[in-house]
Amino acid sequence: MLSVILVGLAGGLVTGVSPCVLPMLPIVFVTGGSGGKSDTERKSSRWRTPAIIAGIVTSFSAITLLGTLILSALGLPDAFLRWTGIILLVLIGVGLVVPKVSELLERPFARVPAWTKVTRRGGPYILGIGLGTLYVPCAGPVLAAISIAGATGQIGWRTVVLTVAFAVGAALPLAVFAVAGESLGRRLAAYRSRQRTFRIVGGIVLIGLAVALVFDAPARLQTALPGYTASAERGLSQSDAVNSALGRDTGGAAVCQGEGDGLADCGASPGFNGGGTWFNTADGSPISANDLAGKVVLVDFWTYSCVNCLRDGPHVRRWYDAYRDAGLVVVGVHTPEFAFEKDSGNVASAIRDEKITYPVVQDNDYRIWTGFANRYWPAKYLVDAKGQIRAASFGEGRYGNVESNIRTLLREANPAVKLPAPVDGASDDAIPSGPQSPEMYLSPARSEGAYAGAPTRLEIGTRDFMFGASQPADSYGLSGRFEVTDESVIARSNARVRLISSADRVNAVLGGQGRVIVHQEGMPDRSVDVAGVPRLYRVADGGDRDRTLTFDVPTGVAFYTFTFG
Repeated sequence: MLSVILVGLAGGLVTGVSPCVLPMLPIVFVTGGSGGKSDTERKSSRWRTPAIIAGIVTSFSAITLLGTLILSALGLPDAFLRWTGIILLVLIGVGLVVPKVSELLERPFARVPAWTKVTRRGGPYILGIGLGTLYVPCAGPVLAAISIAGATGQIGWRTVVLTVAFAVGAALPLAVFAVAGESLGRRLAAYRSRQRTFRIVGGIVLIGLAVALVFDAPARLQTALPGYTASAERGLSQSDAVNSALGRDTGGAAVCQGEGDGLADCGASPGFNGGGTWFNTADGSPISANDLAGKVVLVDFWTYSCVNCLRDGPHVRRWYDAYRDAGLVVVGVHTPEFAFEKDSGNVASAIRDEKITYPVVQDNDYRIWTGFANRYWPAKYLVDAKGQIRAASFGEGRYGNVESNIRTLLREANPAVKLPAPVDGASDDAIPSGPQSPEMYLSPARSEGAYAGAPTRLEIGTRDFMFGASQPADSYGLSGRFEVTDESVIARSNARVRLISSADRVNAVLGGQGRVIVHQEGMPDRSVDVAGVPRLYRVADGGDRDRTLTFDVPTGVAFYTFTFG
C-alpha cells in the first residue's frame, strides 16, 4: 500500500512539473487570486485554494478512472469533457471581466438552500472540478496506464489508491501557483481599483487560454519544449508498484513475456483504443475491431530512431507484402522513446522513408503500449482470427519462427488458404554477430555508467567537460562546453565526444544543424551532415570492431544515443 501511494505521488509530482502543465499555471494563478471583495468573502477566501485543488483532485481522479465508461454509457463523444472544461473556462473569464455574468453563474446555486451560505466555498470547488477536466490530458505513461484500467473496467482498490495519490501529487505544484495568486489577491484587496484591474486582466488571460486550447496551441508548445520529465515518467510507469496496482503482471499480453517458440494462449488482444493519429488508413480513420474480424493481426511496436526497430522493419514489411492477400493485417504502433518522436510530422516522414504501407498509429500516451503490457522496442504480438494473442517476440531475431507462426495462424483461420513460399531469409539487415557494446544514452537519467570523464556525473545544465586520462571500454566522454538536457547533450563550444566501443557498425541519434567530423585511427575521417529533426545516422562501419571514435561537434548539434550493430 505504502509503495503504491509513494509511486503515485511521485508520478503526479513529475507530471505536475512537466511541460504539459504550463497552460494550467496562469489559470490557477488567476483563479486563486480572484476571490471576493467584501470582508466576509475575504475571510472565506482562505478556503479558496484548498477548494480549487480538492476539485481538481476529485474530477481528475473520477474522469481518469470512469470518464471513458461514463461517456460510452451516455453515448457522448470523447471530446465532451474537454469542451466542457473550455466552455467553463470562458464563462469564468467573462465573469471576472463582467461581474454581472459572475452573479448570473452563481444564481442557480443560490436557489438551493444548501448552497446559500457556501457559494464562495462551493464555487471554487466547482471551479476545480472544471479545471480537472482540462488537466486530465496532461497524462504521461502512469496516467495513461490508469486510464486503460478504467476504460476496461479493471478497477481495484489499489488502482483507486494509485489514482488519488497521483492526482494529489499532480495538484501540489498547481497549489503553489494558486497560493501565490491568492496572496496577490489579498494584497490588492485594499486597493479596489487595482483588484478590479487584476480581475479584468485575469479574465482576459483565461479567455485567451481557452481560445488557445481550442486550437491546440498548448500542445504545439509542449511538443517544441524538451521532454525533461520523460525518463522519470517512463521509469515510474514500469515500476513494480504500478504494475501490481494495475494488475499488469497477470493476464493479457503479459503472459506472453518470454514466450518460447510456437504458439500459446496469451489472452484477448486489448486492441488499439486510446491511440492518436493514424497513418495509411482511409481518411486517417482508426482501425476498429470490426475491421479485424476474422483476420490474423501482427502488432508491431516500434519507434523511428531505434536502430533495432530499423533493422527489424524490413522483415515486417516483407511479411505484410507476402501475406496480406491471405488475411494478414499488420498494425504498426509507434510508441515514442524521446520527446521529438511524438511529432506527427516526424513520424509521417519516417513512414515515407521506410516505405511503410500498412496502418500505423501514434501511441504518444503509451495507452496501447500499456494495454499490451509491453516493455520493449521492437516487439511483435500475433493475434489470431478470434482476437486472441497467440505469440510474442521481443527484440531482433527469431524471424523464421515468427513467420512460421504467421503461416500457422493463417491456416487456422482459413484451412483452404494458399500461401506463398516463406520469404524470410538471410539479408543485409540480419542481426550482427559477435559481442557488441550496449546502447548508450547521453542523458543524466539513462547514462547508466556509460559516461566517463570530468566532471564525473552528467547533470542538467551548461558546463565545461574534459576527457579522462583513461577511458574504459563501452563508454563515452565529453570535452569542451556542452548543455546537458534530460535527453541529450548539445554542443556549445569546442565540443568533442570520444566513444570506445565494440561493434561492426556504430550509429548515433543526432539533432540540430552542422557537420560532425568522425576520427578513427587507421581510417580516413568521416563527415556526417546533421540537418533537421533528430534521427539515426551511421557514424562508423569499417575497420576494427574494437575502436575509438572521436567526434568534432559543431555548436548546436545534439547527441542522444549511440547504438551498435
